[in-house]
Amino acid sequence: MTSSQPFSDDDTPEMRLRRAGIALPAAPPVPIGSFTNVRESGGLIYVSGQGPVLEDGSLMRGKVGGDTAAEAARGHAEIVALNILAALRGHCGSLDAVGGVVKLLGLVNATPDFDRHSFVVDGASDLLAQVFGRAGVHARSSFGVASLPNGITVEVEAIFERA
Repeated sequence: MTSSQPFSDDDTPEMRLRRAGIALPAAPPVPIGSFTNVRESGGLIYVSGQGPVLEDGSLMRGKVGGDTAAEAARGHAEIVALNILAALRGHCGSLDAVGGVVKLLGLVNATPDFDRHSFVVDGASDLLAQVFGRAGVHARSSFGVASLPNGITVEVEAIFERA
């Protein structure tokens, strides 16, 4: 999904998406609880935790370090980033209305001895940096958990700033 093609700081996020050939889902996954995908307050845009849900509704499930390899889970984190961007675009109308990424929180459904959480969540971080350029480099926390909703491998929540 990602490309190593360099982008100019003059490029907009929507231009970077097109040039990289990255297609976002038509709509973000529907929340599975009593919350909204996106909430905006004080110039910050909060995107609720998203998972690796494909457009057909199928979920990437598994225990990272067990039945799911770290490399596969990193790809799942890229899918999560696409869903985050779809939610963000749906809220803002265009990713060009977003000034950048402030912070991510990445959760990895991992075995107790798994220790490559940062590697997995880099799948989401790298894609967001590709789309937002320098403004996509963000603060982040990532860690393993015993389980995630519906047995998904990765969940990421994000905070963005308005342009």
